[in-house]
Amino acid sequence: NPRAAMTFFWPSLERQVRIEGRVERVSADESDAYFQVRPLGSRLGAWASPQTQGIKDRAELEGLLVEVEQRFLDQAPHCPPHWGGYRLLAERVEFWQGRASRLHDRLNYRLQDGSWVRERLAP
Repeated sequence: NPRAAMTFFWPSLERQVRIEGRVERVSADESDAYFQVRPLGSRLGAWASPQTQGIKDRAELEGLLVEVEQRFLDQAPHCPPHWGGYRLLAERVEFWQGRASRLHDRLNYRLQDGSWVRERLAP
């Protein structure tokens, strides 16, 4: 799906930000640069995990990690070919602020013809 949304919610502050837009895969170079600054354990875990496939139990995953640790014992792990990221290109951003009696403030920003248009939405 080339479209996605993400939400950041802070319940104690009664605030939320929702962002919607197109999604694009980041380049291999950008993925590799980010991979290299991640903690070593995270880089090894990226190699060890069979990424969303079923596994028998936790012991299987830990065994895979031991194998990866041995593989990269004398070298820094490079970015796996299956690993990478996506970028959300915002086309709509809504700021929500909770208010009494459900009369919340909602400010919506829409990208229209290269400019951001602001509108207030009813709760």
